Amino acid sequence: MRSLELKVPPPAVALVTAVLMWLVSQAAPVLDFNIPARSLIAAILAAAGVIVAITGVATFARAKTTVNPTTPQSSSTLVSWGIYTVTRNPMYLGLLLVLTGWAIFLSNVLPFLLLPAYIFYMNRFQIAPEERALTSLFGSQYAAYRSRVRRWI
Repeated sequence: MRSLELKVPPPAVALVTAVLMWLVSQAAPVLDFNIPARSLIAAILAAAGVIVAITGVATFARAKTTVNPTTPQSSSTLVSWGIYTVTRNPMYLGLLLVLTGWAIFLSNVLPFLLLPAYIFYMNRFQIAPEERALTSLFGSQYAAYRSRVRRWI
């Protein structure tokens, strides 16, 4: 299973998840339901997700460290300020918020079932290997950070 670790860029994982969400919603229209103001709620969640993700990227840029999710071993700085005081993974959280907005917009039961699959995949194949690399690079400093800040929220 390690062969899948850090291979697929997280935005691609989110895009594949979004397409699957749409496909399953189209395959089972009987599971559609009504959410009042669904477009507004979906837009707010998606916008919040984009803001959270961009804030994470901008913080990495200010720290002059890599934002490439496939090479965490290239990190030059442990970023633990700004949005990283709330979540260790704002970029992935941002993508999850966008996907949640998409599920609300689709208003079908099945797309919501893919959200835990996205979280599982990210935890297993992206975040866990990143955490191993950061532990190797930053040791007790990263361990202390992990004990203070949650993985997602």
